Amino acid sequence: MSETSSQTAPQTGIDPRGPQFAAALTVVVLILALVLPQPLALVVTAVQTVLFAIGAGLGVQRTPHAWLFKRLVRPRLTAPSELEDPAPPRFAQGVGLAFTVVALVAYILGATLVAQIALGFALLAAVLNAVFRFCLGCEVYLLIKRFA
Repeated sequence: MSETSSQTAPQTGIDPRGPQFAAALTVVVLILALVLPQPLALVVTAVQTVLFAIGAGLGVQRTPHAWLFKRLVRPRLTAPSELEDPAPPRFAQGVGLAFTVVALVAYILGATLVAQIALGFALLAAVLNAVFRFCLGCEVYLLIKRFA
């Protein structure tokens, strides 16, 4: 392995515990979006939509969640045994973005049940990641890559 590739590998990979931490925070936000009355539910959904857009657009390592993980959590942990490719979690953020956009539009149109169902799907995926470290969107990404 060349010196250049060994220096760039850690910069391209992400700590796999970061997306799990982000998923835990997302669980809290999505629960708030489901239990708060209107218009607060709309506002919280809009905030989560922006957070997913940042993750999907700029990458998971550039989200506010990643900043919190890097500053508050990561210094208290041992180094990860290996880093992971940021592409699958970034794709997962795009999937979350799609669900929250549907929820946001539904809330705006007064279709509260549709919004809550869309948020419920996003919440289910976030819980799977936060609790079991199973990233549903990442698995979909890998399946698409395998069959593409």
